[in-house]
Amino acid sequence: MWAAAHGSGQHVLGVVTAIDTTHIEVKTQKGQSVSVRLTDKTLYKAKNHKMKTMPKVGDRVVIEAEKETTGLVATEVHFSDSKPKPTP
Repeated sequence: MWAAAHGSGQHVLGVVTAIDTTHIEVKTQKGQSVSVRLTDKTLYKAKNHKMKTMPKVGDRVVIEAEKETTGLVATEVHFSDSKPKPTP
């Protein structure tokens, strides 16, 4: 799902299908695949602070990105494990 954000910002919501040091691929709820470039300035924020510092394939993400001439560039990646929480 794409959602407009502040100014030239964009939000990308979905599940990580691929990730490396330079880009992240996200499958949105509508089934679209969106590629977002990652830089050394990209901030990562885990929902559970005990999680790793970067998302992995299968994690849910909300990416705040800026639209540039080369495409979307992530400023922040908010993520959480996509595994269902155990019921008490």
